[in-house]
Amino acid sequence: MKHRTVALALAVAISPAVYAADSDSPAIKEHIAKAIKIAGSQWAAQEDFFCEKPYANLPGDALLRPMKIFDNVYILGSVSTAMYAITTSEGLVLIDAGYPDQANTVLLPQLKKLGLDESKIKYVFLGHGHVDHYGASKYLQEKYGARIVLSAADWDLVDPPAGSGKQRRADAPKHDMVITDGQMLTIGDFSITAFTVPGHTPGTVGYIFPVKEGKKTYTAGLFGGNVLLPRIAYNLDLYVDSLTKWQGIAKDYKVSVQLQNHPHMLAITDRLNKIQSRNDGDTNPFVIGNGAYVKYFQVIQECTLAQKLRIVENPAPPAK
Repeated sequence: MKHRTVALALAVAISPAVYAADSDSPAIKEHIAKAIKIAGSQWAAQEDFFCEKPYANLPGDALLRPMKIFDNVYILGSVSTAMYAITTSEGLVLIDAGYPDQANTVLLPQLKKLGLDESKIKYVFLGHGHVDHYGASKYLQEKYGARIVLSAADWDLVDPPAGSGKQRRADAPKHDMVITDGQMLTIGDFSITAFTVPGHTPGTVGYIFPVKEGKKTYTAGLFGGNVLLPRIAYNLDLYVDSLTKWQGIAKDYKVSVQLQNHPHMLAITDRLNKIQSRNDGDTNPFVIGNGAYVKYFQVIQECTLAQKLRIVENPAPPAK
């Protein structure tokens, strides 16, 4: 509850100065108009979220129903902090691991409910180095020898190097595998490719990988660090550049499946309900097509450019 209260207070304190649309300059309005045009009806709610009403994920947010969403992919976690378990011929792969203090109340019970054996987790790929992503990594590393994968820049956040004047948090994993931009790792019959997309953090990572449904194979993309509170982002200039980079990657790899580690702006519960209620032949709601996937990040980019200008035009008051 303490974490939730602090996070909510931070969001409230930041929101009025950054997201006040009534005082927007013509330049800001131009970016918002572009975002609205790109969004159309499909991404209108997401345009409103990123341009006008962003809010952070909180530890106490409602849990989602853990579920198999593709033949080889399961979703776990909460409506705002999701994790993905992927089955391979050599064991399980996780993308993100939630909050450290929720390992025994969220991740592990949800794995069990899905019939997945936690001891079979071989790799944990992290979207970035914040506590709500590395979560149970330390537990899995120490108990089962799971390999923890992250970029070099964000390993410096999680496990600071000697001489930095910083110390590793007690709940954080020890420095392990470093993944580099464009690197592919193969685990049995599964391959995943990582790309660095800094901005939310110095070394945020996005992942491209195949998902299967019946005889069909699709390409999924997971951008590991959407900026939810622009004023406290690591670097919005880098973030905008990374959004451009990710759009190009999505086009090159023909990404058509949208997965996110913070999915609260995507009405994730509705998607999961559709998974359960769909009939044979219905399209998986996580399969949105390449064009729609790219447009989603174009909307985020225009909203971020608007938020950048809002920060410049409405600087935070000096600390008291």
